[in-house]
Amino acid sequence: MIVGVLVELSNKNIDKIFDYNVPVELISKIKVGIRVIVPFGRMTLEGFVLEIKKSNDSNVELKNIISIVDEDIVLNSELLELGKTMRNKTLSTLISCYQVMLPKALKAKNGSVVNIKYDTYYRLGNISPDEKFNSKQNEIIKCFENNDLVSRSKLVSISLSSLNTLIKRNILVAEKKEHYRVLYKEINNKKKELTSDQKEVVSSIINNSPDTFLLYGVTGSGKTEVYMEVIDYYLSLGKSSIVLVPEISLTPQMINRFRERFGDKIAALHSALSDGEKYDEWRRIVRGEVSIVIGARSAIFAPLTNVGVIIIDEEHSDSYKQSDPNPRYNAKEIAILRSKYHNCSVVLGSATPSLEVMARAKKGVFKLLNLPNRVNGKSLPEVDIIDMNNEMKKSKGHFSLKLISSIEECLEKKEQVILLLNRRGYSSFITCKNCGYTFKCPKCDISLTYHKSSNTLRCHYCGYGEKVYDKCPSCSEESLNRLGVGTQKVEEELNNIFPSSKILRMDFDTTSKKGAHEKMIEDFKNQKYDILLGTQMVAKGLDFSQVTLVGVINADTSLNIPDFRSSENTFSLLSQVAGRSGRSEKTGKVIIQTFNPDHYAISMVKSYDYLGFYNREMYIRKQLKYPPYYYLCNIRVSGKDASYIFGEALKIKRSLDRNLNNFIILGPSNSSVFKINNIYRYNIILKYKDDSLLYPLLEKIIEHYKSISKIKIDIDFNPSQML
Repeated sequence: MIVGVLVELSNKNIDKIFDYNVPVELISKIKVGIRVIVPFGRMTLEGFVLEIKKSNDSNVELKNIISIVDEDIVLNSELLELGKTMRNKTLSTLISCYQVMLPKALKAKNGSVVNIKYDTYYRLGNISPDEKFNSKQNEIIKCFENNDLVSRSKLVSISLSSLNTLIKRNILVAEKKEHYRVLYKEINNKKKELTSDQKEVVSSIINNSPDTFLLYGVTGSGKTEVYMEVIDYYLSLGKSSIVLVPEISLTPQMINRFRERFGDKIAALHSALSDGEKYDEWRRIVRGEVSIVIGARSAIFAPLTNVGVIIIDEEHSDSYKQSDPNPRYNAKEIAILRSKYHNCSVVLGSATPSLEVMARAKKGVFKLLNLPNRVNGKSLPEVDIIDMNNEMKKSKGHFSLKLISSIEECLEKKEQVILLLNRRGYSSFITCKNCGYTFKCPKCDISLTYHKSSNTLRCHYCGYGEKVYDKCPSCSEESLNRLGVGTQKVEEELNNIFPSSKILRMDFDTTSKKGAHEKMIEDFKNQKYDILLGTQMVAKGLDFSQVTLVGVINADTSLNIPDFRSSENTFSLLSQVAGRSGRSEKTGKVIIQTFNPDHYAISMVKSYDYLGFYNREMYIRKQLKYPPYYYLCNIRVSGKDASYIFGEALKIKRSLDRNLNNFIILGPSNSSVFKINNIYRYNIILKYKDDSLLYPLLEKIIEHYKSISKIKIDIDFNPSQML
């Protein structure tokens, strides 16, 4: 028997299948989709079996595979075909497409193995009538009166010596059962009565399946209840479901709500889990022990069978697009591909749909469904926009007097506050007032961010860090000035203004520890804290009944990013965070501080005018030839020699000009962050409507440069950010 193996190395030069002979003793275990260990040159590598052949197609003598890693299939037939489609659409290596689908424990790799955990249980053996037991032994045996199996931990708590004696006498027989590292709550089957709007939406999804739906519902309109009702319907038909959420911070709340309804039918797949937990969850899915998978972007590859619906919550989020490394896939596109395989529906939900998705819905490509009202019948919270140009002289630090008085009023009523500042750290950068020196990362073209708690400057691109000293390293004067604002700085100001309030800071720095997201959300829900201060992770999906005030410290942060989506991202972020206020019976309020109060991305949030924003932004996109009117492709040319890289980028640009008609080709130009980790980066931007000529040309460019080590070509179709 001959097998075709794809080895673990992600390199365009070896992006192909290699044939190996299968020793007789392994033939019975060979299946397409398992991992094997093979010799490869002087190396020993893991790889995936993609083909089984009866004979050798060439006259070359084949090497034997060394061993088999898995007895069960790792990549089923659907995922194998999906990987090939991804390779063609993203121009990545095939192995990178398969690796991104799998938890770390199942990737082809050189590394440690994640072990399966077991618990020990006991059952009664044969007990003869004349067996005699002491009191402790009798106590142990009584544990089996209503149970076939009893855990070791329960029996040890009675008497370890008595337990060992019973085992030696074969009175008790040990059995091992696999122990899953993720714990599940008991099912409560909590089901809310749907509103008439919700019932209508559920009926539309069920009766028009299969199709792709945009569920456009205001914040607090009960989209999650709609998701659960649709899933419940497909469960009754014996079908499974996938639910994607954009932020890790949303996962605990979403999972808890689903567990209350569906119990242990759920598996979770997200980056907050350990490697062992992901491995356990994946195997539960493969074994058919779960029917619902909830998680972030990569959960779209969950190996469920007979899928009835794929739901993507907060579909507008750019976190569904993998920007780096390859393959640069979009989970929404993968969802639609999988829906065709399973003949199932896709539901895209959002209060602020992305322009591309809304445009498709308005054209009838997707079916548009609406939830225009909050489930509690209340109107959306009033939004007050504060012009900080007029407030700076009388404000306290970064807080306007209006925001301070509103927080005080809220705290007096024992209600809670959410404050958004989309920047972590203490201050944006440190500069010298005397000579103008600014602390920059030596490896990246970016200023370092100051973190007061550790008194360090850190690069948020490559991770470089250094201690902060009193003197300027350039002029030796003690004249360092901390400019900009981060969450640590705002937290300090809050403690000074509201010394008796309990403040919880939620950003990348405070949530990096395992379980931190879930604990913070639970603590804030239980009112252990009065104020939740955070980055954009507090803006989406979170539901706290006692939050009646939301404040935005600086609404202009995302507006000032040099990206054509900056207005859309700003409107979406502000609308989403505004929706965290007044979600129960109490009336909510929102205060947005800005230096650009007349910008339409900010002013239209006041009236929650998504459609007005959509029409205005679409007009601008059409004039500037941006999506959804044109497709985009970013060709990034990078390397350590800036002069050489620029020269090669110019050659690529000329080749594109010669071969692509009706394309708008911009660049090469410096990336927004020109240097990262000592690698210089140039971008060539393509705008187009027809890609029939593009893919063959890009494949030729990749082929030409694949053996040149000092240059790297990265292709990103429809990038989420133009940085």
